[in-house]
Amino acid sequence: MKRSTLPIFVLLASTLLFTACDTTSSDEADELYVLRATDVEADPGTRDPQTGQLNSNNTFTLYSLSDNDIVLSSSETDPATRAADSASTSWDIGFKGTTIIFNGGTSGPGQAGAQIIEAAFGSVTEAPTAGYLQDGQNSECPGVVTPAGTFPGAPYAICTGDENGWYDYQPSANLITPIAGRTIVLKTATGAYAKLRILSYYKGAPSTPDPLSDEARYYTFEYVLQDNGSTDLSAN
Repeated sequence: MKRSTLPIFVLLASTLLFTACDTTSSDEADELYVLRATDVEADPGTRDPQTGQLNSNNTFTLYSLSDNDIVLSSSETDPATRAADSASTSWDIGFKGTTIIFNGGTSGPGQAGAQIIEAAFGSVTEAPTAGYLQDGQNSECPGVVTPAGTFPGAPYAICTGDENGWYDYQPSANLITPIAGRTIVLKTATGAYAKLRILSYYKGAPSTPDPLSDEARYYTFEYVLQDNGSTDLSAN
């Protein structure tokens, strides 16, 4: 009897141990964390010293939030490669200069859409279920003011131009700075919810950028991605 009791006890203890480990693993998998992307190029180029004209590829960098990585760099100019990646659902968000696109509507085949919420990033703990626009759907974008003049606003989900979307533009200093208290809430190419805030538009994310010395068109941003289908965006 003693020989048969010991293995049963060991088996029960082992079962409880593995069950506890599985529960802990599951809980950890459900936790959300703030992820960070650093110096994501957004079609940087060189300026002609005589005219001030920017010479760049005029292409978007496409980014995957689930992989936290670049899918297609703006430095890639091969037409076939760009066409294949742009037409896929492997990317969620794209950057070219101050313009941000999302994989949906006129920009891609995905389900992505976005909206800006006037709230601090940390206070946005629940994604709204309505109000998202895809690229091509936002008819409210006003004209864009640049040193060269004012141009019509393009119908992106997030408008470009000074204080129209995510940034403030100071023409006298040619300085781009993110507007505090504005959070981009979006759906990814596969329909998952996420929130994002842009921290810097300059390489190295300097605390006080100098447009004369700091390279522009490099995004540093942080985000929270909810990939289980819920609207919960509260993160540790």
